[in-house]
Amino acid sequence: MLSPLTPIDWKRRAVKYYPHKVAVIDEEKKFTYKEFGQRTDQLSKALYSSGIEKGDHIAVMLPNTHYMLECFYGICQMGAVMVPLNYRLAAEDLEYIIKHSDSKMLIVDEEFTAPIEKIITKLSLEKIIIVPVEGYETTLPGIDYENFILHANDDGLPEVKIDENQLLTINYTSGTTSKPKGVMLTHRGNYMNAANFIYHLGVKHDDVYLHTLPMFHANGWGGVWSVTATGGTHVCLRKVDPPFILKLFARHNITLLCGAPTVVNMLVNDPKAKETNIKVRPRMATAGAPPAAALIQKAQEILGLNMIHVYGLTETSPFILYNEWKDEFEAKSADEQAIIKARQGIELVFNGETMVVNKEGKEVAWDGKELGEIITRGNVVMEGYYKDPEKTAEAIRDGWFHTGDLAVTYPDGYIEIQDRAKDLIISGGENISSTEVEGVLYKHPDVLEAAVIAIPDDKWGETPKAIIVLQQNAKVTENEIITFCRSKMAHFKAPTKVEFVESLPKTATGKLQKYRLRETHWKGSKKVN
Repeated sequence: MLSPLTPIDWKRRAVKYYPHKVAVIDEEKKFTYKEFGQRTDQLSKALYSSGIEKGDHIAVMLPNTHYMLECFYGICQMGAVMVPLNYRLAAEDLEYIIKHSDSKMLIVDEEFTAPIEKIITKLSLEKIIIVPVEGYETTLPGIDYENFILHANDDGLPEVKIDENQLLTINYTSGTTSKPKGVMLTHRGNYMNAANFIYHLGVKHDDVYLHTLPMFHANGWGGVWSVTATGGTHVCLRKVDPPFILKLFARHNITLLCGAPTVVNMLVNDPKAKETNIKVRPRMATAGAPPAAALIQKAQEILGLNMIHVYGLTETSPFILYNEWKDEFEAKSADEQAIIKARQGIELVFNGETMVVNKEGKEVAWDGKELGEIITRGNVVMEGYYKDPEKTAEAIRDGWFHTGDLAVTYPDGYIEIQDRAKDLIISGGENISSTEVEGVLYKHPDVLEAAVIAIPDDKWGETPKAIIVLQQNAKVTENEIITFCRSKMAHFKAPTKVEFVESLPKTATGKLQKYRLRETHWKGSKKVN
């Protein structure tokens, strides 16, 4: 009899073969795989005793703590569906998601209960479980998490038959242009994505994985499953704090982590980065926005990180491309290597088929020039958007998921994103990639962070504008930035305006929110979205 493909089974394997190995480190707490397994089982029993059954939906709003890890296994192993929530969302968005997802229960960290307190009377939750946090006190009528699992019925786990095609999680998109959409991800899709994570990031038994990436974001890109599968060690991180992360590198000999380019940028620009004593060379997967080649080079030179560029979307579980590093690349200069590593790369082994197509739906030439949209199909694509057949039909056409990302394909098959369709700048009929301009800006020594957007122009229709966060104590003018860019790229691609700001708007996962930067320039226009 065939066993269903589900990442939940990896916990069983880990408890069987690594019972006394440290599974989870969360600040001063440590749990072996046997202890972690017992805690997740206790959670399942408590949920079952509370009336939760296979197919029920449970919303979870927790940072990267051992409680969040326990929820992934404790909820999903009994066939219930986990709905991870972004704890940085406004109360209005949280109300919509909790209602739209049909969640019967909420598990929430006490630090993030304030928005729930505002909307609690509008929700019809059967029960709220609260993870207590020192220094915070909530008015929510909830049950303490530890008491909840401690007093669970001890009759054993309920027998649940898992279908690999049933839902494992519903992960909501950020909803920047409309209401958030619930991405339906299955047991099989998560299993295949995690298999890619294990294989292409080289996850091994001795790995110590630091959860810098929010676990609520596409299930930690699969990290919540992959590390357990190999018997590695999860190191939890409540919030992204660069100095603390650098300490953890040395304290726990971190070997693997994931994060958006903004997190990489925060690490390499921390004053203590060059002083950090890193005994091992950690592998770091980055995605979420196209990383500048200059940033990759800094990460490798300053911190000794072995950068691995991956690409995907929540709708694809998320990985569909990775930058495969070949021995032949080692002979190239550091600059050339960084440029190659900035490409999104090729299909992963287990995800299915991905390619770039033109407006006629034909694959673009492998010449690094012809622009098209990335589309994909196969093992990791979502089942669709929850209760939204229209948006599902828009996204999945003729069996292919359309990403909305514009890219080229090089002669070796490596795909490189030029821009999001909505971020492409069309000036005087010429296409300008905002990411290309940003890549040049990151080469300037005074630039800490940069975002490039289109602004209206009477003559050209629109032109590039750079919004820049400068390095501490840096003094550089708008004209100097424009001249720098014009010296390194075609003049029509260079910014015509530069604005210096204290910070750039980002999502909880570190993605730039360019639509917020466009708002003041394109009010009432679709260009804002």
